[in-house]
Amino acid sequence: MTVVPILPTPRTQLPLWVPLTTQHDFAADSFTAVKADGVHVTFEDGRRRLCAKSGLWNANLGYGNQHIAANISTELQAASYLPLFRSAHRQAIDASTALLGLPKHAFHRVVFSTSGGAANDAAMKLARQHFVLEGQPERKLIVGLKGSYHGLTYGSQALSGDELGQAMYSVDQRNIRHIAFDDGRELTQLMNREGHRIAAVIVEPVLGSGAEAVPDDFLEEVMKHRKQHGFLLVADEVATGFGRVGGWFASDEWAEQPDVIITSKGLTNGTSACAALLIGQKVTETFDKNEAVFVHGETQAGTPATCAAILGTIDEMRRLDFRTLNKGVSRGLDTLITELQRTKGVGNSSGRGCMRGLKLLSNNGLPLSAEGVLAVVKRIHHAGAIVQPGPGRIQLLPALVYTEENFQELRTAIKAGLTTAHFDGVFA
Repeated sequence: MTVVPILPTPRTQLPLWVPLTTQHDFAADSFTAVKADGVHVTFEDGRRRLCAKSGLWNANLGYGNQHIAANISTELQAASYLPLFRSAHRQAIDASTALLGLPKHAFHRVVFSTSGGAANDAAMKLARQHFVLEGQPERKLIVGLKGSYHGLTYGSQALSGDELGQAMYSVDQRNIRHIAFDDGRELTQLMNREGHRIAAVIVEPVLGSGAEAVPDDFLEEVMKHRKQHGFLLVADEVATGFGRVGGWFASDEWAEQPDVIITSKGLTNGTSACAALLIGQKVTETFDKNEAVFVHGETQAGTPATCAAILGTIDEMRRLDFRTLNKGVSRGLDTLITELQRTKGVGNSSGRGCMRGLKLLSNNGLPLSAEGVLAVVKRIHHAGAIVQPGPGRIQLLPALVYTEENFQELRTAIKAGLTTAHFDGVFA
């Protein structure tokens, strides 16, 4: 496929190595942000663009929330930094108490981390140590889903079911297994073969890459196998937590609670490098009865300012009635997607709540290539909106504070970007 370039030649080589893109053709003026407020981002080219992905779907309440900012500022002056290595501080205890009060299921303890990837690493370590303490050291296997995304640290990159260069980087996947989540056959086959060696099954309720919702019947099968084989069930809610799909956590709707919830993105409304593991009684009791130390810690995890951001975010979500906001934005996405599906090259949608994918089809009816999707995303960007690329689709993850006017602006920009992409031969 030949894609006609529309981006200007960069003027100078940036000192910054921009992640996940080649450096030689990075259009700095168009893609270097200088300000973000509400649901808009201003760039060096002077354009103010509508953000339809909430940063990296973490600024769920929009950019520049003043209450959260004030909470952080106050705490930075009270205690600019305090560690959690063999010590505690009051803000971390208060934030932990607040987090444990959110899920519908009961959890007992919180471990702080700095990112979703690092938190997934911690969850895998926790599961393996749990079974060592239980006298089952052979339980080392961690099971993830095909197409999943858990991060880019070595452990989380191994767990991710997407192709992310794992072989190139010599990522060790010997104790990782991936299964499809369509009909449960691969799950059953794996359990029959290696159920006694599995430490944990880690599930994104909606996959971060592609926004594919994991079916309820598959989750029921996972829970049946958990009863039989005794592994831990981890809900990776880095993306789905904090109002992105529905309530505080998507796993609140599960018939049985997971043993661990991982939360990150919306946890501080994108203001801090933060993640947290909410850990159930089954795991905490194992560590307590063995008087065991969990050997995990991160210098910037759970700092006073980060915990103040968590508390401020929880306060704001309640004040703004995030559940009502979620329903309104979800309806807005339904309407937008239905209208866009009348456009040439647009196929079915995926996802739930405020986490959606819109599939793109080339002129031959096949899913648009990764190169083609990126070309469409860039053209939508130049038309005035920021969307996320996904496998064969664009992803729409607007903030919960979106208005009807914002949806009208988004509709105009996406349609203009698609029109330009067709004209430039992107869908050929």
